[in-house]
Amino acid sequence: MDAWLCGIDEAGRGPLAGPVFAAAVVLGEEGRKIAGLDDSKKLSATLRDALAVLIKTQAQAWAVASATASEVDQLNILQATMLAMFRAVEQLPEASVSMSRHIVIDGTQIPHALKPWAASRNITVIAQPRADADVQEVSAASILAKTARDAYMLDVHVRFPQYGFAAHKGYGTAVHMAALTEHGPCDEHRRSFAPVAQWNLL
Repeated sequence: MDAWLCGIDEAGRGPLAGPVFAAAVVLGEEGRKIAGLDDSKKLSATLRDALAVLIKTQAQAWAVASATASEVDQLNILQATMLAMFRAVEQLPEASVSMSRHIVIDGTQIPHALKPWAASRNITVIAQPRADADVQEVSAASILAKTARDAYMLDVHVRFPQYGFAAHKGYGTAVHMAALTEHGPCDEHRRSFAPVAQWNLL
């Protein structure tokens, strides 16, 4: 594939709270010189943050979007993830998109709305498992989605410190489950997820 490629990835499908985030990145020639790009889950938080700065300053184009916890509940987590992905790619500058002949998405699913959007621009969309480790643009997208979501969850922690979101970012850790049992769900919890749904607050 050529240097002009758009990569898309998500972060936050598994947590019990918070939005699901997605990012779309077109690295271009300059962005492809960034060393150390990899699946965000393999990187330390410090390295992810440093790489996110490089991606934002050196990539040809990038965008981050999300679907809220309420949208996760309304649509289900898969469709909310697809929505966040489409929102991200829609935000890219048209000039950068038009230079990209391929869009590669980590995983096996392609957002339905993305198919006609890409076809109208003569862009091929590929869903590729492990693309976050194998395709630089998707690695970059995974890093931006992860760092954006983590930053959001730190803000959630300020609003709801009793749950410990700064430490677990909404995942179902023992600390989080204990806090959920003591306090019940907050506005950022995904009420359709089984450990939260028991409160019957949908």
